Amino acid sequence: ITNPSMAYMLLLVGIYGLIFEFSSPGFGVGGIVGGICLLLALYAIQLLPISYSALALMLLGLGLMAAEAFSPSWGVLGVGGVIAFVLGSIMLMDTELPGYQIALPLILALAAVSAGVLILVLSLLLRSRRQAVVSGVATLIGEIAEVVDTSGGKPLVAVNGELWRIRCRESLATGDRVQIQSVSGLLLDV
Repeated sequence: ITNPSMAYMLLLVGIYGLIFEFSSPGFGVGGIVGGICLLLALYAIQLLPISYSALALMLLGLGLMAAEAFSPSWGVLGVGGVIAFVLGSIMLMDTELPGYQIALPLILALAAVSAGVLILVLSLLLRSRRQAVVSGVATLIGEIAEVVDTSGGKPLVAVNGELWRIRCRESLATGDRVQIQSVSGLLLDV
């Protein structure tokens, strides 16, 4: 466990496991595995000569990448997170002894995996933003509704199986068809 590369991988698996558990709670495997790996990594880090500022830089990088997944900033947080993560990983061991260094290919591979996950999340976000709105009152705009009641001066229309009060500048009769222009609270402008 006290091999620097093993401690490094345990730390990352632990943090990613906890991020996964917090992003989709309920199943528990990510949280359990993440917690165990994180505690083992903390034990190993306690025994190794590490730079705590480099560890903080790594955690900042991971936090920025997680923040990108939860509140998209079009890649700014993610790219900053990958850079901070790589720099912190390179500076993590606070000794020049060769047995205590983390392999650079391991650092680059884990940074590439993190960047790949970040790119995947951003592409899914962009794809979801291009899709048409499928729920909420915004879907009513442009719909055709049929007037079902005009009594009492407050006409009712049927649209998508619902009855709505409307506001219209023209006089309407039962059976007329109108197009919805906007939604104001519980009132449709037609």
